[in-house]
Amino acid sequence: MKASEELARGLQAVLVDLIELTLQGKQAHWNIVGPNFRDLHLQLDEIVAAARLHTDVIAERMRALHVVPDGRSATVAKTTSLDEAHEGIVSTSQAIDATVKALENTVATVRGIYSAVEEHDPATTDQLNEIILKLEQFAWMVGAEKMKTTTP
Repeated sequence: MKASEELARGLQAVLVDLIELTLQGKQAHWNIVGPNFRDLHLQLDEIVAAARLHTDVIAERMRALHVVPDGRSATVAKTTSLDEAHEGIVSTSQAIDATVKALENTVATVRGIYSAVEEHDPATTDQLNEIILKLEQFAWMVGAEKMKTTTP
């Protein structure tokens, strides 16, 4: 099967957001300070590993559909839907907020192409589902670092 233009554009959008998520995860990982540093530091590595894995899966699926993935840094910088990462030292609280937002934005990109993928290549929806499930789980887990507990 050869991907339609719509499918190719959609998968490329997912690819660049996953690459950017990887870069932002490492940027935060190296530069966070503050309460609960170690747990967040380790969580960020888990997110980066998952994003890298999903990046490779999407890029390889693109090649299987006769699409050439573009993961060049200039392409990622120009086309990602994610906000720019914090520069310099970042507090754990800021890192949590930024990471949850980046995860949610990446999921929104995946969900945004879901219908087109389902129409043009239903087999690829399995890969998109995996990405959604994992990134939403990370968003919940990282966000829980700042949730206040309430007792009944």
